[in-house]
Amino acid sequence: MGLSSNESIQLCVFDLRRGQHEGQELDKILFFFPAGLPFSKQLSVIGLSEGLITFTRIFSPEAACEVIEAERHSHIFYEAEPDIWMVMVVEKSNDSEPIWRDDALRKVLKEIHSLFVMFHGSIRTMLEKEPGGGLIRRHLYSFIMDYLRDFLVGKKLLLPSFRDCLKERGTVQMLTIGREAAIEVQSLVRVLESSAGNTSCYSLILFQDLLVSTTLSPDDTINLFTYAVLRLTPHAISSGASSWSYLRKGNTASNVTTESNTSHPSSVSESFYGSSDIAPGEDNHYHVVRPLQSEKWSKGKDGYLVTDLWGAEVGTWVFATPTVWLQQTGERMYLFAYQHRSLTLMLLIPVSSIPTGEQGVSAVKQQVLENASLKILKVEEKLSKGWGGENAYHVSGYRYLLVDGDRNVSRASPATKVTTLNKESLLAMNKLRQEVELEKSRAKLDSLSCEKDLEICIRAKIMPGLFLESLEGRSFTWFWRKPMKPFYMPQMLLRSLATSIAMEPFHWSKEIKIFGLGNGLAVFLTLFCPSSTVNLRKEERILPCLHPSVY
Repeated sequence: MGLSSNESIQLCVFDLRRGQHEGQELDKILFFFPAGLPFSKQLSVIGLSEGLITFTRIFSPEAACEVIEAERHSHIFYEAEPDIWMVMVVEKSNDSEPIWRDDALRKVLKEIHSLFVMFHGSIRTMLEKEPGGGLIRRHLYSFIMDYLRDFLVGKKLLLPSFRDCLKERGTVQMLTIGREAAIEVQSLVRVLESSAGNTSCYSLILFQDLLVSTTLSPDDTINLFTYAVLRLTPHAISSGASSWSYLRKGNTASNVTTESNTSHPSSVSESFYGSSDIAPGEDNHYHVVRPLQSEKWSKGKDGYLVTDLWGAEVGTWVFATPTVWLQQTGERMYLFAYQHRSLTLMLLIPVSSIPTGEQGVSAVKQQVLENASLKILKVEEKLSKGWGGENAYHVSGYRYLLVDGDRNVSRASPATKVTTLNKESLLAMNKLRQEVELEKSRAKLDSLSCEKDLEICIRAKIMPGLFLESLEGRSFTWFWRKPMKPFYMPQMLLRSLATSIAMEPFHWSKEIKIFGLGNGLAVFLTLFCPSSTVNLRKEERILPCLHPSVY
């Protein structure tokens, strides 16, 4: 299935080091959406972007340009690698309030690049491997087009808008568990590590779509967690779509529609990048692994997840084991995914440690099953007993987003509850977050050594109140839906609200500031947990996302 657009959204990747001589301008273009646009229009967009980047460097040589607001368009910039830029140009709507949040769109670009590097390595490395650019263009075209298809709702391509304001991309959502369950998880992680013998290995454990345990670095954890929720969790496999799809629901969309299915490029421009819809019998010149293709993972009889996305081992009909690149170590790793009911385990072992290929991989998988099967059953049973369902972290009457920027962890109101909010409420929340992100950008430019503490309150016409508290890297954004008598909310209720959704124990300030807002209240809670107040033992390497009380 192809994608076409009326140019309301354009996304491009280009290399400033290429195409510097007359007649070679096309060399700098590595990806462009929509690919069917004439080269003259593509070069016009990239030329304008390059000019804006060069111009803004005069005033800010050390801080790269992030966003340029024009009268009719927003230009979102992300320097993915040195001199390799990703740019999204979004046409503004006629609404009085902006429907896009610049930071959210920028995080889409960052997520695309992070996932691409995890599966294929850096863009620069691929360019050095094949300087002509055909290899990287083909990989980028297939990868990004597969990524964009996840945003399709019907015939509309819905990128993050105001309807996604209670969601933080680039963070993990964690499961809070008790002490007994945490001990069982720790024991399982040790068994998984011992199954790899003397080889270093890493693991990631999820329950439903929530993170339980990780031994990976924060950046690698985010990448693997994101991919697991997109393609590997039971919900993703059963529905044939990512479990993030609720974010794409709503009436606001770019006017991007699907074309009829085609196996051949429909234009000279698309031929330049290579079609992502090559028929099985065609000579595709390069073998392109497409890890983001949907409905390509399934659960085998032994519990391991299998896919044909990585092809088959040479001379056999055995599917090749998926591989990824770790950002922290730069190692290429085999990725094993095992699933038991709602529990998903991901085990990563260096490719260099298994010289016998798929034969050695099978031996490791068997060893894991022999050693860890009973532990897996016990952990899944304990987590299931303590699981409160998809509304486990819902607080009646409130919609909230809690973000811990230090650990890249977030918790938000359940998706089904967010969809009950009206457009005005969501626009107000979106405006609030835009203001906060603007303040943070200014703080960075001012070279402040610590994140600026913020208190912001706004009020919509039919909404009692919407508030944000940001302190020491943690932000708490929320509002209540029903009017309340001024100064009627006691401290115990406030504490109950924070405790119900908190990802760790919060240490309260002595005062809670309360301001009357007609039918509602603006209550600013000072919520913070300095690292010195939590005494973590060695196990924090294994379970950094568990409730500190379990230690």
